[in-house]
Amino acid sequence: MTGTRGYHHGDLRRALLTAAVSVIEESGPGALSLRDLARRAGVSHAAPAHHFGDKAGLLTALAAEGFDLLAEALGGAEDLLDSGVAYVDFAVRHRAHFEVMFRPDLYRADADDVAAARRRAGDALHAGVAGLPQGRPTAEDPQGDALAAWSIVHGFATLWLAGALPERVGDDPRAAAREVIRRLFPEE
Repeated sequence: MTGTRGYHHGDLRRALLTAAVSVIEESGPGALSLRDLARRAGVSHAAPAHHFGDKAGLLTALAAEGFDLLAEALGGAEDLLDSGVAYVDFAVRHRAHFEVMFRPDLYRADADDVAAARRRAGDALHAGVAGLPQGRPTAEDPQGDALAAWSIVHGFATLWLAGALPERVGDDPRAAAREVIRRLFPEE
């Protein structure tokens, strides 16, 4: 038995999620199949269904994991600028999760674990927005500020991942994001 089998060691679920990340990074979420994941993990084609039920179940687990990872990344930020940079860094480092998380048509968006993880990530983003100065024109609309912040950093991350930004931004996503975000949200 090879070390990649995992099933007999009790880590098949993790092995399948890891294989799913690889497939999505290589070819996108549309290329994902449970049969291929089973082959990559070295188990029978029926084994993934035991853990996830179907492809949507696997992607639901991946989305929940992604939102948890995002909440963790944002939780270490000191202010909104750092939150934005952490968001972009997360998208670059966890591209497969990022590609699935914001495609609720791929998974069960109403699943309890996804909803809880999404809330944690949203709370972490809102914590960064709460640190904005109170005297600004939009101070009375923290939900609007959170939406604006998320839109900006999500848009930047999406453009970065698509390779659609001009060369002048450089090749460091964290530094480029910091420069863009700094123009919109003052450091306090």
